Amino acid sequence: MEVSRAFIQRARELLNGEYLPKIERCLEKLTDEQIWWRSNPETNSIGNLLLHISGNARQWIVCGLGGETDKRVRSAEFNERRIITRDELLFQLRATVVEVDKVLRGFEPARLLDEYRIQGTEVTALAAIFHVTEHFSMHAGQVLYITKLLSAH
Repeated sequence: MEVSRAFIQRARELLNGEYLPKIERCLEKLTDEQIWWRSNPETNSIGNLLLHISGNARQWIVCGLGGETDKRVRSAEFNERRIITRDELLFQLRATVVEVDKVLRGFEPARLLDEYRIQGTEVTALAAIFHVTEHFSMHAGQVLYITKLLSAH
């Protein structure tokens, strides 16, 4: 049981203490217009990535494991073209991380191998937590890369 508890705790630490702060530091360096910049119509802006990270984490953890109603419209995360302000994006991302953390904090480690239906497939809680953690990390890396491209002098 200690390994299960440690796994959940480490996921919480990565989301709250590593990935979210890296994204916050990036956004401090950018204007609202830069957050919505894209190199071409086929790529995603940082704004789109943040909407996507929030949607994914909420769907898999808050709804999938936590039982909340899933209202996600995934395509809207990528189709958004309005300039949503940095403050609004950060508010939404932080709120999502708080919700995710609440579910994970209360999640019973003995249930890690229980199956849940998420995005139309059966997955274990362990797989869902691992997915959200690596997904958040991957897109945080993209945010860092785009920020470096836009803030280089």
